[in-house]
Amino acid sequence: MLKKIMAVILSLFITASLLASCAGNHADKASGSDNGATADLHGKIKVVTTVFPLYDWVREVARDDVDLSIDLLLDNGVDLHSYQPTAKDIMDISDCDLFVYVGGESDKWVEDVLKQANNEKMIVLDLMEILGDKAKVEELKEGMQGEEEHEDEPEYDEHVWLSLKNAVTFTGKIAEALGKVDTQHADSFSENAAAYTEKLSALDKAYQQAVDDAKVKTLLFGDRFPFRYLTDDYGLDYYAAFVGCSAETEASFETVTFLSGKVDELGLKSIMQIETSDGSIAQTIRDNTKTKDQQILTLNSLQSSTAEDIKSGTTYLGVMTENLEVLKKAL
Repeated sequence: MLKKIMAVILSLFITASLLASCAGNHADKASGSDNGATADLHGKIKVVTTVFPLYDWVREVARDDVDLSIDLLLDNGVDLHSYQPTAKDIMDISDCDLFVYVGGESDKWVEDVLKQANNEKMIVLDLMEILGDKAKVEELKEGMQGEEEHEDEPEYDEHVWLSLKNAVTFTGKIAEALGKVDTQHADSFSENAAAYTEKLSALDKAYQQAVDDAKVKTLLFGDRFPFRYLTDDYGLDYYAAFVGCSAETEASFETVTFLSGKVDELGLKSIMQIETSDGSIAQTIRDNTKTKDQQILTLNSLQSSTAEDIKSGTTYLGVMTENLEVLKKAL
């Protein structure tokens, strides 16, 4: 119900914002530039992305071959599930040449923004739409604490970027889209995407090798579980306190008891959490095991990367490589 109310408010806000600035924004756009279908008068391509992995893929595909500005909307540590666009965010999307977003339940606000966008030639990439029937419905596994409110329609797992195989697909689509925006550099985009794909595929093989070599094939999370795409890629099993898109923060006695029992039953040496966790649930699970000596390990779900992280050199490949080392310890 809250999401529906917010959608109505957002729609009214978007209409007012766009009407107030429509004339000025149209004056800044080229009717047809030699640099591509929608590039502005100065040849600069404007790209807007929602979460960090998408931003980094665009950066890798474009490299230094083109005058490009990329806006990352979720750049202050707020994750996808609680984000609401600002007036500036709305206007940035309205005038951009390429907009890349996840497309799940948390991105319902995008529909109203796109209906009233100024740039009619904008190219939009919806990652869930690209995945099609490969998109995964959130799974309520044994022992997992369900949401208090249930929707009639299935809710899809939005953490599509945590599959390196998906990343290869998305990178190719981004290269195609940029090539349509800037036809002069289409070959460069394609070449950059191919080079980046080789790195993604090499890391994908390293993940598979690590799982193949491991004696343990199960992960247990005292936390939300956004890694469904990753575990399915490599045939891993898992248990967790909550689904990946859950808003719950407190685990019930039954959930903690079940997960502690699973740690004992499977002889697990590690309990997992994600980077935004305060560690309390994982520690409580450990405190209720027989040995109470499991290590607590953190996998980075890339949901809360910030502008400061980017400045310090954080990349999608870098984080996923670090995650592989954590995974090896857990397995």
